[in-house]
Amino acid sequence: MYTDGACSGNPGPGGYAAILMYGDNTKEIVGAEKNTTNNKMEMMAVLKGLEIIKEPCDVEIYSDSAYVVNSVEKGWLYNWKKKNWVKSDKKPVKNVQLWEELLNYLQIHNIKFIKVKGHSDNEYNNRCDKLAVEAYKNL
Repeated sequence: MYTDGACSGNPGPGGYAAILMYGDNTKEIVGAEKNTTNNKMEMMAVLKGLEIIKEPCDVEIYSDSAYVVNSVEKGWLYNWKKKNWVKSDKKPVKNVQLWEELLNYLQIHNIKFIKVKGHSDNEYNNRCDKLAVEAYKNL
C-alpha cells in the first residue's frame, strides 16, 4: 500500500490517497476534508487503506510521512499510549482517536511501514500525492 496526505495551509483543506496492490489488482482510495492538517491526512490515508482489507494479512505501507512511519517503527506510538497520550515533551498527543484506530489495525495485520522520499521518482507515491491534492481541490 502506498499512502499520502496533502493540505493547503495547515490547517486548511486537505486530501488523502491510498493505492492498494495485491497480485494483479490495484485499488485507489481518495478523500478530503475542508479543515484539517497534513498529519491528519497522512494518517487518514493509512487508515482508509487498511479499512478495506477484508482479512488479516501482511501489509507493507509506503509513506513519505516521517510522522506516521517513525511513530510506529520507532515505537513512539506505544510509549504515548503507555503514558496516557502524553509525549516526552509533556504535550498531549494530537490525533489520539486516529492513533487508537491504527493500534487496532496493528493487532489485526502484520504491518511494516517503509519511509519513501516524497516528491521524488517513486511512481506510486507521486500518484498518491496527485490524487490527494486533487481530492481537496475538488471539495
